[in-house]
Amino acid sequence: MYRINANYGKLPGSYLFSTIAKKVAEFEKQNPDRKVIRLGIGDVTQPIAPSIISAMHTAVDEMGLAETFHGYAPDLGYSFLREAIAESDYRQRGADISPDEIFVSDGAKSDSGNIQELFSADCKIAVTDPVYPVYVDSNVMAGRCGDYDAASGKWSDLLYLPTTADNNFVPELPDRECDVIYLCLPNNPTGTTLTRDQLQKWVDFANEKGCLIIYDGAYEAYISEEDVPHTIYECNGAKNCAIEIKSFSKNAGFTGVRLGYTVVPKELKCEGVSLHDMWARRHGTKFNGAPYIIQRAGEAVYSAQGKKELKEQVAYYMENARLIREGLTGMGYDCYGGVNAPYIWMKTPDNMTSWDFFDRLLEGAGVVGTPGSGFGPSGEGYFRLTAFGQRSNTEAAIEAIRKM
Repeated sequence: MYRINANYGKLPGSYLFSTIAKKVAEFEKQNPDRKVIRLGIGDVTQPIAPSIISAMHTAVDEMGLAETFHGYAPDLGYSFLREAIAESDYRQRGADISPDEIFVSDGAKSDSGNIQELFSADCKIAVTDPVYPVYVDSNVMAGRCGDYDAASGKWSDLLYLPTTADNNFVPELPDRECDVIYLCLPNNPTGTTLTRDQLQKWVDFANEKGCLIIYDGAYEAYISEEDVPHTIYECNGAKNCAIEIKSFSKNAGFTGVRLGYTVVPKELKCEGVSLHDMWARRHGTKFNGAPYIIQRAGEAVYSAQGKKELKEQVAYYMENARLIREGLTGMGYDCYGGVNAPYIWMKTPDNMTSWDFFDRLLEGAGVVGTPGSGFGPSGEGYFRLTAFGQRSNTEAAIEAIRKM
């Protein structure tokens, strides 16, 4: 008789955003005349930029001709895309990343969940808290996090690094042994980030202690401050201790198209084994490659016109972030983020739990956000709102909360 992976049974409830979707659906069923404004899930709303759509159309036409048809993509991705990534995202920022250290995938979420396959079962995991749920859940599924305590919201074998207003959203370096550290900067959900000097301390720590940093830079395009790094490889020594994961979802609106990449430097080794070679083996075995049409769309992201159009889209969302942040602050809420990321992280009023505030906001204003406790124990008492909505909905949501 077959046996199941019992670690799945340890996961509490359903995935965070699935739970939210069910609660909202029930509210809409009971209140068919109420308008619901969604500022919860971080999904983009602006259409894909014209130059990128044009590149996709050209690629579609190529697929209809024998002489330009493409089948399976190369394991690492097409060279035209990897070269564009290496030049624009790394070389121009002073980071020495070569195209063959870049692995093209179908998105950052997949890579964030799959990267843990490179680690032994007894690896000790550390996460900033609050944290994007995939980092924790994927390691729970692999049996690394121990047992879940519902009262505290913590996993027994997971090292939590609190990142709250109490420490200005700058987590302390681990005070006990850990092997793999997950960092998401700019951070989801808090919308905050670290300066270059602050991130350098993490790189130095990882090299000193022999740790690996998994660096999620999905929101890099939203950075506005000069002293905030756009890649961890701007830090000295990062190629010896860090894997970087990035996505086209938030910078180019590819949430419905799906494209991302992971950088695994060749210098990165553990006990003489190359993590680059391990990931290449895993990638070649379990992934058939992102479609040619989508990779051509990714290439267009780095064209002069593509960059111009996407800069305008980012500015659109960041104006939404400003409206939310200033609107809520004007009502007396304590708010963070919204400067280098499209998320507003607000303190819930009157010591309300984050789920109680979710219900209050939904029922009182018809606005959907994301309860902070869904991102970890240190997220309790906080609430996330996204700037990815339409401008009219963003303005309507602020007015509805003001009236509430």
